[in-house]
Amino acid sequence: MTTTTTLQNSSMKVMKIPENKKELIVIAGPTGIGKTALSIDIAQKLNTEIISADSRQIYKELHIGTAVPTSDELKKVPHYFIQNISIHESYNASKYENEVNLLLENLFKKFDKVILCGGSGMYIDAVCKGIDLLPSIDPETRNRIQLQFETEGIESLLEDLLKLDPASFDKIDLSNPKRIQKALEVSIITGKPYSSFLTSPEKIRNYTIKKIALDMNRDMLYERINARVDAMVEEGLVEESRSLYPYKKINALNTVGYKELFEYFEGKISLEEAIISIKSNTRYYARKQLTWFRKDQKTKWFHPSESEEIMNYITGKN
Repeated sequence: MTTTTTLQNSSMKVMKIPENKKELIVIAGPTGIGKTALSIDIAQKLNTEIISADSRQIYKELHIGTAVPTSDELKKVPHYFIQNISIHESYNASKYENEVNLLLENLFKKFDKVILCGGSGMYIDAVCKGIDLLPSIDPETRNRIQLQFETEGIESLLEDLLKLDPASFDKIDLSNPKRIQKALEVSIITGKPYSSFLTSPEKIRNYTIKKIALDMNRDMLYERINARVDAMVEEGLVEESRSLYPYKKINALNTVGYKELFEYFEGKISLEEAIISIKSNTRYYARKQLTWFRKDQKTKWFHPSESEEIMNYITGKN
């Protein structure tokens, strides 16, 4: 049954306009919490398909370290944006926004609801809210800031950022060189603070959005993360990382699980220390993910075991 909105014109004639029933279901949450299994279960019940919102699972060369869905899981429900580009290709959240929304145009011709599942907050926001338009950066400026980082360290970048854009300095992840470099690049190129470009209103989508996020007891989540890292090592994470080591400077490989093992290959730490660091850095990343998702007051939170409650929420039964 189609729900309609009734409007009256000056002649008192009644017009019925069908409401848009297309809906994007976002399933977000920290790494290792069980988003993949839940999204497949929900997709099967809704008879729909899944778009991945993981900024590392998109790369063909990254298998074990990104915990891509297994071949059996991919057979259960069609997935998109899983291992579809190479680490050697240039990719970003803006391209992702455009490509996902083009895909949604086609999927919504077949389905009333489509699932967007993942833990990359920036990718999810790109689809739901849109990416701010930023100026192009010339190679000379980018190379100069990269050289500054390599020769003078992150502290030098932070000093410049504080002078050029105090607002970004207060908000940005000060342990993330890439984010700091980006803020500096934009500030230097334009003569305006990077933060001034991040004020665009949300883009209007022609579908509704329902956001769900998963959380659980912190100790339990950390146990799951530690166990998954151990499983990755058993599955061959060290060997996979070794094959990727020649490309370690590619941004796609500045990723937890790989960068720690690169340090092991270089003799800076032992294998045991690398594995401990992977677990620690993954737990830290999970905390950052939770902080990101909690900023959106429209998000409804569930424990991953509450599949029935989640389904009722999606279908409007509660």
